[in-house]
Amino acid sequence: MKDLGYLAQDISILHRQYYKDTGALFSEYDLNPTAVCVLLTVHDKQGINQNQVARELVIDKGLATREVKKMVELDLLSKTAGRGHQVLLNTTVSGDRLIPTVQKIRSDWWKERLGESGITVDSPLFEAIDKVVSTIVEPD
Repeated sequence: MKDLGYLAQDISILHRQYYKDTGALFSEYDLNPTAVCVLLTVHDKQGINQNQVARELVIDKGLATREVKKMVELDLLSKTAGRGHQVLLNTTVSGDRLIPTVQKIRSDWWKERLGESGITVDSPLFEAIDKVVSTIVEPD
């Protein structure tokens, strides 16, 4: 049996390969894989604030700020005033139109990788990963 410590390394390899393979596809829309994650998070959780996006994706607040700024300039995200100093994020009409395209790019990459390995979407692997991630982004 492989040492469990290699799991992080394996996940990191998947992550880097995903970024390499999808980066050029997303760049056609002036985005990168991280920006796409931000866009999809805002789309799924309209009215989320920037700090919540950073926490949700476990990324640096500065990176979240840069990606949000870029997508506001591209008219994919909008900012609205919330309570106090809070700024809420929402996808724009242009952002909503782009969602199916970026979701398909992401989904196609995973379908190809899973198909090559023989793993199906019904694999207990997915449920297990969801459970682990939920303990990180939604701690009790």
